Amino acid sequence: MLTLIIVYCIPLRVRGSSFNLIAVWTQNHADKSISYIGQAYKAINHYKAFIASADTILIGDFNSNQIWDKMRSIGNHSDVVNSLKEMGIVSLYHELKNEKHGSETQSTFYMYRKPEKPFHIDYCFAPESWVFMVEKFEIGEYCKWSHMSDHSPLFVECGM
Repeated sequence: MLTLIIVYCIPLRVRGSSFNLIAVWTQNHADKSISYIGQAYKAINHYKAFIASADTILIGDFNSNQIWDKMRSIGNHSDVVNSLKEMGIVSLYHELKNEKHGSETQSTFYMYRKPEKPFHIDYCFAPESWVFMVEKFEIGEYCKWSHMSDHSPLFVECGM
């Protein structure tokens, strides 16, 4: 049953490169006891060996923020951040902007496509050593992307 829970956390080996990628899109689950972030938490634990096998990036729609931690006591946003930190993986946004989880000044999602309902729920987690290699990190502007999605894209460029 685990594979059904983490079906949208896809591990990929990037050919011709020295890193792995986990594409993340947590979704509402029929079993309400499994939160959005709970899916990412289960995936991180399930793919620990894969993550440890090479530098690994986890990027995508986690549908989560530390502001909602109290709704889940285990497998909440802070648990995911701490589990990844133990593996040497950090949120590039938070490291580069020197901001704490739950106190983001830039949003990645606008509920119901309303600019007055902003949240930061999309992330790029990468090895801590990569922070110094980031040449560009941007969140797409809401006004330029809202016609396509309620999420703004993350743009990350690293010099390797």
